[in-house]
Amino acid sequence: MDNEKGKYLISTGNSNLAKTEKLLSITQKILSEIKPQYESVRIGNQEWMTRNLDVDRFRNGDLIPHVESNEEWKEAGENGQPAWCYYDNDTDNGKKYGKLYNWYAVNDPRGLAPEGWHVPTDKEWKILVEFLGKDEGYKMKSVDGWKDWEERDGKIKNVNGDNSSGFNGLPGGRRGTAGQFDYITYDAFFWSATERDSINAWLRHLYCYYGDLNWDIYMNIYSKSDGASVRCLMDY
Repeated sequence: MDNEKGKYLISTGNSNLAKTEKLLSITQKILSEIKPQYESVRIGNQEWMTRNLDVDRFRNGDLIPHVESNEEWKEAGENGQPAWCYYDNDTDNGKKYGKLYNWYAVNDPRGLAPEGWHVPTDKEWKILVEFLGKDEGYKMKSVDGWKDWEERDGKIKNVNGDNSSGFNGLPGGRRGTAGQFDYITYDAFFWSATERDSINAWLRHLYCYYGDLNWDIYMNIYSKSDGASVRCLMDY
């Protein structure tokens, strides 16, 4: 009887373990199929994220190298390797402005943008600018967070936008090729997926002291080693 009872207990334990493992497998499958939700806004025929990208993995799950030191940032650019950082390596900046990525992360074949989204081409940025029309930058800027601009006559100009487009552009600054950080609270830099040549790529620059999203050819060609924000566009 004791042996039979022992067999029963062992059998029951194995059964419970199998059920637990099956339940865990089902739970993991469900979690893997849940897609993150991103806040977005419809502008014309385009659907834009309303926050800068803040992912640390490529679409296939591979980690994107997190680079903090100036030396390693410069080395990543020289070697054509993807990298990201927070402005001033401060996680609090990341909470507000998202991550800064070099263009090698933007262009990596593993995919920087989440599933269902992509990094816009310069042509797609142009579509946005043309749809918004006059004072497009003012319509794209957030209603606060932009540092006041002092005119030559000493007058202080408030350069916040009205965010009437819903784009909510924030002045997250950039990281230079040598690793230096510049222009937070003054300017916003957004990568495009469009390559200019082997060294440079097209980038959109939203100024603190202008109302427009600048499209000057010189101001929009940046080194692929620079760090800039990424704003994603929904696939269509």
